[in-house]
Amino acid sequence: MPGKLILVRHGQSAWNLENRFTGWVDVDLSDQGRSEAARVGRQLLAEGIEPQIALTSVLKRAIRTLWIALDTMDRMWMPVENSWRLNERHYGALQGLDKAQTAARHGEAQVKIWRRSYDVPPPPLPTDDPSHPRLDPRYAGVDPRELPSAESLKDTLARVSPDWSKRIAPRLAANQNVLVVAHGNSLRALVKMLDRMSDAEIVEFNIPTGVPILYEFDADLAPTGRRFLGDPATISAAQEAVRRQGQTH
Repeated sequence: MPGKLILVRHGQSAWNLENRFTGWVDVDLSDQGRSEAARVGRQLLAEGIEPQIALTSVLKRAIRTLWIALDTMDRMWMPVENSWRLNERHYGALQGLDKAQTAARHGEAQVKIWRRSYDVPPPPLPTDDPSHPRLDPRYAGVDPRELPSAESLKDTLARVSPDWSKRIAPRLAANQNVLVVAHGNSLRALVKMLDRMSDAEIVEFNIPTGVPILYEFDADLAPTGRRFLGDPATISAAQEAVRRQGQTH
């Protein structure tokens, strides 16, 4: 039988806490985020799940979440692959802005479209902006034409899907348990693909920080089940926090 897939959204970041658009800005974890990362490790231990390989993005809030979780599990020796394709959705010119102030400036209706629609990207980041990924050394090996200036969730799915077919699915087929620690939208893209969710369904699907999602598969790598791991009260509180704030990326 195939291995299991564990998806984890990184712990709370400093800009999650400040309610700012984050995207590809390399923001670190808050103190709560570090606690959530350790909780991930404890939960996987409690479930008796031993991943054989881990994948994460090239952004430190996801990388540090993985490090802390693996340290908690005493599995820091595991192979880890970093992939820019697992980065958060690129929020374009909105990155770094306070969400409430952005709504006051552009109107709540417009900001809701940018944040919650499936296929409408926010305003693009100018290509000569110092924070544009084409100027960041961590993307030096990536074709500049593939680096976004802004993305919708639909764009994010197109970016993430090669990692499923080339990095994740072959490991699962080889009976390896795969741990993916990434971001709200890159993980939502995977969930949409795996569960064949409609565009409308995925818009309403939120992933709390620091709460693992477990997928199990049949021999054809079709999902046979998806569930959040952890104490029901903890899961409920985390989901409510996401609903209350709106998705914070």
